[in-house]
Amino acid sequence: MLRSLQDLENYEIGAVDGGIGHVKDFYFDDHTWVIRYLVVETGHWLSSRKVLISPIAIRHPDWANKLLPVTITKEQVKSSPEIDTQKPVSRQSEIQYLAHYGYPYYWEGDGLWGSGMYPYAMSPENTGSSANRIDREIVSKEMAAKERALSQTQDPNLRSCADVVGHYIHAIDGEIGHVAALLVDEETWAIRYFVIDTSNWWVGHQVLIAPQWITNVSWVDQSVTVGLTRESVRTAPGFTSTHELNRSEEAGLYRHHQRHGYWMDTLKLEREI
Repeated sequence: MLRSLQDLENYEIGAVDGGIGHVKDFYFDDHTWVIRYLVVETGHWLSSRKVLISPIAIRHPDWANKLLPVTITKEQVKSSPEIDTQKPVSRQSEIQYLAHYGYPYYWEGDGLWGSGMYPYAMSPENTGSSANRIDREIVSKEMAAKERALSQTQDPNLRSCADVVGHYIHAIDGEIGHVAALLVDEETWAIRYFVIDTSNWWVGHQVLIAPQWITNVSWVDQSVTVGLTRESVRTAPGFTSTHELNRSEEAGLYRHHQRHGYWMDTLKLEREI
């Protein structure tokens, strides 16, 4: 099922021994368009510090009560590396974070999460990663040293979802609107669509644009270019935020734009695993 990230803001994060805080933002990988971390404001128990929580830790969300249970403790959160959530997260910071929780590196493999599609498959209880944590910490130090050397020129690949809302969207032949929201797959945490408000061009309509259709992003200019024409966007199926999008409707959208459905890649990878 797809959910709006804006709707997930202020969800409570529940550790195994109590509440951690509430979701305030998300960091996504701008190469694979997957949510890698939730930015959580901890409240008074940790001096309102903002911490990162990986989807790897999330188990069985309670959507009705707006609660995301996680398999970590408050002490683990308290002792986690401090990361400036006002800036893009560097790979060096990620390495320290993942080592702290004993998580494998999600970027190692052909899937969205390592060699697979789902973040929970990378948890220590499923991977036995705690057994080789020392070895990975040694590698972490080596990678961190390389990251420091590259930090002056390397473009960070983790970005704030809140910052993307409002970015202008351009078709091949002109502007079509701006990003109003993002829809995420609740199982893989992949961003499946940008919800585009076309009010400056086509009053009263919202349309969906998949990240895979993007041809260029200018973070400085706050603009995104997609490989579609304005006419193709204008004649595409519209989107209503109060309506739950189903697979048949997604397939119709992809057929309209003559694109390959992302779910076919998911099924292929699952068969290979």
